[in-house]
Amino acid sequence: MSTIDQSRLLLMRSSILNQNVALQRAAGRGAAGGAEGAEGGADFSTAINNALQQVNAQQTKASELTESYERGDTHDIVSVMIERQKASLGFETTLQVRNKLLSAYRDIMNMPV
Repeated sequence: MSTIDQSRLLLMRSSILNQNVALQRAAGRGAAGGAEGAEGGADFSTAINNALQQVNAQQTKASELTESYERGDTHDIVSVMIERQKASLGFETTLQVRNKLLSAYRDIMNMPV
């Protein structure tokens, strides 16, 4: 049987805690170490809602530019196509995130208890 080196164990613990603090800072949550509970859920739903609103705004902008070009109000086809590509990319990203979330949900629901 091997013995546990306490100094090595404490060093690993310290490293894990430092990584956790760095990840929390990167996520914009500061170094709060307590349980987040409903606040974490609110942050996630707010982030998703904001992302969907941005994608919707980009879709609306692209539609308006397209209609403006079709009416002859503008002749800048390059900006119209760039905005349409941005809208398309945002929509595709939203679909991929949705697919990943559904896949994760299915995986969690299929876990044995």
